[in-house]
Formats: sequence, structure tokens, C-alpha cells
Amino acid sequence: MPRRRYEDHEPTHDWQELYPKLVDPAQVTYEIIRPVLLGWETPKQRAQETGMPERTIYYKSTLFDQAGMASLLPPEPPPAVPKLDKRSLPPAMQQTIVDLKAEYPAFTLHEIATICYAQFGRRPSPHTIQLTLASPLHPSSKQRRYLAYAAIENPIQKRLAIIRLHTEGWSVKSIAGYLDISRQLVYRTLQRWVEEQFAGLPDKPPVPYHPARKVTMRDMQEVKKLQENPELGEYRISAALEQMGIHLSPRTCGRILALNRDLYHLQMPSKTAAPKPKKEPPFKAEKRHHFWSVDIRYLDMHRLENEEMIYCISILENYSRAILASAITRRQDTQAYLSVLSTAIFNYGCPEALVSDSGMVFRSYQAMRIYDLLGIKKEQIEKGRPWQNYIETCFNVQRRMADWHFELAHTWEDLVAAHEKWLRDYNYQKHLAHERREDGRHSPAEVLGWVSGRQFGLEYLHRTFSASYETRQLNKAGYARFRNFLLYAERGLAGKRAVITLLQDSLTLEYGEYALARYSIEWQADDHHLLSVGNPHLFEHPYHSRQLSLWSPSEVEWLVILPCQTSPHKRKRKQSQIIQLPLPFETNQTHQA
Repeated sequence: MPRRRYEDHEPTHDWQELYPKLVDPAQVTYEIIRPVLLGWETPKQRAQETGMPERTIYYKSTLFDQAGMASLLPPEPPPAVPKLDKRSLPPAMQQTIVDLKAEYPAFTLHEIATICYAQFGRRPSPHTIQLTLASPLHPSSKQRRYLAYAAIENPIQKRLAIIRLHTEGWSVKSIAGYLDISRQLVYRTLQRWVEEQFAGLPDKPPVPYHPARKVTMRDMQEVKKLQENPELGEYRISAALEQMGIHLSPRTCGRILALNRDLYHLQMPSKTAAPKPKKEPPFKAEKRHHFWSVDIRYLDMHRLENEEMIYCISILENYSRAILASAITRRQDTQAYLSVLSTAIFNYGCPEALVSDSGMVFRSYQAMRIYDLLGIKKEQIEKGRPWQNYIETCFNVQRRMADWHFELAHTWEDLVAAHEKWLRDYNYQKHLAHERREDGRHSPAEVLGWVSGRQFGLEYLHRTFSASYETRQLNKAGYARFRNFLLYAERGLAGKRAVITLLQDSLTLEYGEYALARYSIEWQADDHHLLSVGNPHLFEHPYHSRQLSLWSPSEVEWLVILPCQTSPHKRKRKQSQIIQLPLPFETNQTHQA
């Protein structure tokens, strides 16, 4: 290369003269930004001279301040990456395969592939694993990571070892063989981890052992007493025993029933018809007090003298299957039905809808008026399809539980007592419809609980059922006058107004939420005037008078029913006829005429 003669060229800063002499791109860039770096010119002035954009000059100047002369050189190309063979495994996976086989030689090739997939996201083939194990790689450690399950003292660390191995992809079989435990223990530990997480790691106190309960002679004797009613089956026997505190399964009760029938030649329950396909009733309640069902059942099995037909009027809450109100009556008229309906509404509020058949007592003018006043929607089942009414199922239960006792009743009081016992047992014994509930509530009363329907004021309800209720003010001695009788209620409520409820042959005096007294009444032939009142029954209530009585009940005869004379009609006062005297002007005109 010829040597340059510097003396032939004079120093210059003119870009037009410098540019032809520049050879290297780095030198061109440096000559463009040099006046800017030395502060001779601004990026804008240098851009006008050189033709390079101002932003580019500013950028390269900034880069030169940061990196120096290295910023003028082109970037080095990245090192060439050798291509990997897709069939070869990463070194970390190869080492893991060798370590797994060394830690637990019983591993199969498929199990090792599953662990690799859990840890690396890649499942090698068994042939590739076999080639890796045949390679000259050596295990990274010759010690076990976990001791045997029995050798670990801390119970939390025992279960953590199972969970960690399972997280790494170990199978239950491999974990059980590695820790020398059973597979059931591995399954139980993993299940506790799923349900309780870290709370299931410590040891828990052992579950107390409850040996199988043996049937005692007392249990068998109670079953025999209940078996006197031949209509009761094994489920109802089990429910009745549970109410007494004796817990026997229906199967056990069925075996005892069969044994008693063989020993004492007891009667078999009547066979029911062949089971039919179950149909879903249309009025299924989604919540409490959504639907109420009502119907009247004929009790034609009774043996009471001088009684033609007796009826049972009941109201059922469809969701809980609880009987809200029920009564034994001699008539099936509107008055009897409204008395039962009022009892249910006063105690449990109002439902959203009431379901019945097409009976006239349920669709009478007075009943429809009450429905409208209380906002109750009246629903009706289809004719010829009684299965749509939920209370039909309840009446089937009544046939088994109470018909035998109804048939043994000789007096009206016995019949009423049998009905009250059935009502109490039905509501508080377990029901087949609630067997699968998980909240522990299996009886209708437990399912119903404290929940009530829409509430109204007592005065409004009294006005609504005005045809069934009457009010009387108690005198100083605590008696209420009804028709031609004085009936004792409570002397501690003298001057208060008590409610008189009439239900066929029963009269009840009530105040607030408590019944004060109940009397049986006998009507005259016109069904309006009373013929006699008897059988007084005084209830316990919180309104008793605190004043001490002058005489003890044994010293004097205390009459709670006093007949009284009908007060004569008051005569109307004769109005005096006032005759106006003629005026003087009129008298003078008369005389002149």
C-alpha cells in the first residue's frame, strides 16, 4: 500500500471534501457526529450539511457517549446453536431416570415415563428409557430420600412423604412398595389431604368402637305392644320405637315382627295393592308454606253408638309433610272446615296456595271470601285423580297408624284422644320422605321447624273468621256469657275480652295465644240454640289470678257452668204525642168564619 503524503492535503472540516475520502462506514458515522460531540454544531445544523436525519444523529451521538468507539462497530453475530436431536433426552431428564431406578429398582418403564411427564412435561418411550438406563450415567446419590414409613417418627412427615411422592408422579403401588406400607393407607392419606389439606396431616384420636347393638327383651316387648295394631309395618314400628328412644332398623323390626307372629299367632298387615308407577304430584312445594293440602276423610270404622258417620278434616303442609291442624267432627259442612282452617292460620300463618278437590265446602262463598282477604290462591286437583293431593298419602299413613285405635274407641272422648295421639306421633316420628336429608331432620315437625307463613294481626284474623268466632267480655268472677249459660274462663282476666271458638260439639274460650277452657255442647234441633253444656276442661296458662281464694276447692262446690235466664226484651218507650196549639192569628180567622 503506498504511503500517503500528508503534506499534499490541508486540514479541512468541510463535509463535501471529507466524504469522498472516507472509506469505512464507522469512519463516516464518526465524522458525522464528531462536530456534535465536540459542541461545534447542533444535530440540526449537522443534518443540513450531511443529509442524515436529525434524530439519527442525535441517537448515534447518545450511543457514542454510552459505549464509546464500540458503538461504531457492527454487532457481533450470535453464536451458532447446534441442532438437538429430537430423539435424545435432556441431560436433566436422563439423570432423573437413572436416579429413579437407583432409588427404587422395582420401577417399571411406564411408571418412570409417567414421573418424567409429571416433572418435565414430556413422556419418553420405554425404549428410550431403556437406552438411558444402559448408558454409562451414574446416580447422583446412593441414599434414599425418605426412610420407611414405620421408621419416620413424626406423623406429619410420614404423610407428607406420601403426598410429595404422589405429587412427583409416583403411583400408589410404587409409593406403597417404597415406604413399605399398604395401598389402603396411601389411599386414606391422599383422601384426607383432598378433604382437609394440612389439617389432615396430624394424628387424630381413635374413633370409639361401638359394638353392634343387641336387641333386648324390653325392645321385643315394646315391639309386641305396638304390634297389637296389625296395620303397622316394619318402618312405622321403627319410627315409633325411635320416638321412645329405642333405635332399631326397619329390617330388625321386620324380623321381630315375623318372630312374634309365629310365636303368638298375630295377624298379618293387610296387603296393599300392587305398586303402581310413581307419579309426580303437580303441587310440589319448593319451600315451607308454599302449598297446603286439605281434605276430608270418612271414619266409617268407628263403633260409637248413635253415630252414623264421623269425619276427619286435616290440613297438610306439602314441603315438610306436617299436619298443621286436624279435627274429628260429626259434620262436613263449611263451619267445621273453617274452624280447622282458622286453627292452622292462627298457629302457622297463611300459605301461598291451598290445594283441595272439588268439594263444595272448600269452594263455598264464605271460604272463597276468606281466601281473598288473606291473599291465598285456591288450587284444585283434577277430577278422578286423588293422587295429585299430597294429603292422600297422609291419610294412607293414618289408616295404618290410627284406624285400629279408632275402631276400639267406645266413646267420643276416646275417639278424640286416639286422633290427638295419631296427630302427635305422625308429626314427631320420622317420615319416609325425609330419610335422605343430610341435616339430620327426619320428622315433619323437625323439617317444618319455626318457619311460618305470612302473618296478619289477630284483630284482622278475628274479623276475617267472624262467622266462626265470637268475643265476650269476662265479668268480675271470670265468667263469659254465651247464649243462656255463664261459662268460667279465668277470674284473673276479669274485664278482658275472650274469644269463643265453636267447633261442632266443642266450645273453647281463648285469650291471646292460650286456651282457657273447653266445654262440650249440645245443640237444639234448630242447630242454633244450646240445649246443654258439660264436660268442662280448664287448661294451664299464664293468666291465673294471684289473689288467694277464700275457700279451698274441697270445702265448697265450684260451679264453672251456670245457667242463666234470657233477659226479657226491653219495652220500647211510648213516645208522647206533642200537639201544637193553634196560633192566635189562626183562632181569629176561625171565629170570623
